[in-house]
Amino acid sequence: MSENSVARLRITCPDRPGIVASVTNFLYSHSVNITALDQYSTDPEGGTFFMRLEFQTPRLDVTRPALEAAFAEVVAQRFAMDWRISYSSDPKNVALLVSSQEHCLLELLWRWSRGELDCKVGLVISNHPVLREQVEAFGVPFHYLPGNGDKAGTEARMLELLEGKADLLVLARYMQILSSDFVSRWPESIINIHHSFLPAFVGADPYGQARERGVKVIGATAHYVTEELDGGPIIEQDVARVSHRHHVADLKDLGRDLERQVLARAVRWHLEDRIIVHQNKTVVFA
Repeated sequence: MSENSVARLRITCPDRPGIVASVTNFLYSHSVNITALDQYSTDPEGGTFFMRLEFQTPRLDVTRPALEAAFAEVVAQRFAMDWRISYSSDPKNVALLVSSQEHCLLELLWRWSRGELDCKVGLVISNHPVLREQVEAFGVPFHYLPGNGDKAGTEARMLELLEGKADLLVLARYMQILSSDFVSRWPESIINIHHSFLPAFVGADPYGQARERGVKVIGATAHYVTEELDGGPIIEQDVARVSHRHHVADLKDLGRDLERQVLARAVRWHLEDRIIVHQNKTVVFA
């Protein structure tokens, strides 16, 4: 089977008997082969049910719109489902936003160039010009928007550049706060990465602050961006143990490595439709 023949169905609904049987029987009736299925319930009595299912489409006996209309009528309505079907033959368009630190950006571009991230990287936007040459070496357009204190004007220009070119925005160490109006245009579709010292060590030089306090663990967090600063649903986290032997430079090196890996995993899971957002949390079928 071709990788481009995969469809993914994500479901959230009140838990009750018969959900899995109804979904799988419906798909079987339309000649598709289910190749992966993950499910989770918050409580077997009155909980919320989550499912991610992959199926192969070469033998699908109806068009996509017909399949979706039938699923809505026959299954989804009966179980009060919030659901979505996506298709690997329609890869998501991704835009990367960055300031001057290159580690997360280059990790994503490298993985994308190797085919590890199933998407189309349409452009990179930065408020610094220093990474242009490295970005363009991957064949990706680079746009420098300095800002100059005009947040509204900068975001308006960003919206022009992103129009029709971005299903997902990745803040690969983009050190600017986006306005609520801008964020609202991409619900559950902006991913950010930062160190996991928050809220303990806010402001400038968090690694220096952490060194002074003698921390024993450092980490990184990837999350969806919402109007609440750094308060969106967490997608992925990781940590590394440290000791008194680590200097600030060592902590920064470890932190950058964690940020690269955590952000790459979060982006890949989003692209593969492995994440279901529920309230302010995520269910991740990784």
